[in-house]
Amino acid sequence: MENIIFERIKTDLNANEIVLYMKGTPIFPQCGFSAAIAQIMGVLGVQYHSVDVLQDSEIRQGIKDFTNWPTIPQLYVKGEFVGGCDIIREMYEAGELQQLFRDNKITFSDAA
Repeated sequence: MENIIFERIKTDLNANEIVLYMKGTPIFPQCGFSAAIAQIMGVLGVQYHSVDVLQDSEIRQGIKDFTNWPTIPQLYVKGEFVGGCDIIREMYEAGELQQLFRDNKITFSDAA
């Protein structure tokens, strides 16, 4: 079962520059941590693909196993795991997330 789930995750990561595995959706997040990352991405005006792990228990556990990271949300840029809520918030506040987007030629709003 794990290989099938990992393949689904890899397909999502390969098909999208930025993927956010979250609880809920960007419009209707179902936890404060997911809401925080969705808000940061919204402020930056970044286009991203989101996956609602609450809709699929296999993905919910599979993404944790995939990265060996115990919590959700999880943000990926160009197929690479960046971090969860605390890491993304710290990177954003320090300007490191914006630099990561620049380095990966991802369009975002510098006005944020």
